[in-house]
Amino acid sequence: MSFLSEFKKFAVKGNVIDLAVGVVIGAAFGAITKSLVDDVIMPPLGLLVSGIDFTAMQLVLKEAVVENGEVVTKAVAIRYGNFMQVVLNFLIIAFAIFLLVRTINRMREQEAAKPAPAVNKQEVLLGEIRDLLKGQQPDAAAEPHNKIV
Repeated sequence: MSFLSEFKKFAVKGNVIDLAVGVVIGAAFGAITKSLVDDVIMPPLGLLVSGIDFTAMQLVLKEAVVENGEVVTKAVAIRYGNFMQVVLNFLIIAFAIFLLVRTINRMREQEAAKPAPAVNKQEVLLGEIRDLLKGQQPDAAAEPHNKIV
């Protein structure tokens, strides 16, 4: 098998396509979660802690250098407020995925707990009889039983 045909076989496999779809949907889900945190959760949380914008929270290590109204050198800062917001994004995404996986696992458990379909006893007995009869059939190469002695 050539390298190119092997790669083509790999690339069009269902698992690779499923993974690609998962990545695209994951990126979209990340954008939704970011908006939820930035636009819905953080403003009231900031209001609760005296109107603080979490993304503006930072520890400045070195001030920016400004000459003639232009920033010559950016400030060096540890932006812990932005980090807190990213951690909150992660926690929300992780919780949503947990709920999704939990729901899927419960559905699988319910499916596995369903009783197996009833087995027809006649079919089972007929299958056993068939198997016994197959075991008693003489080989074609063997001598016939009705040989005159």
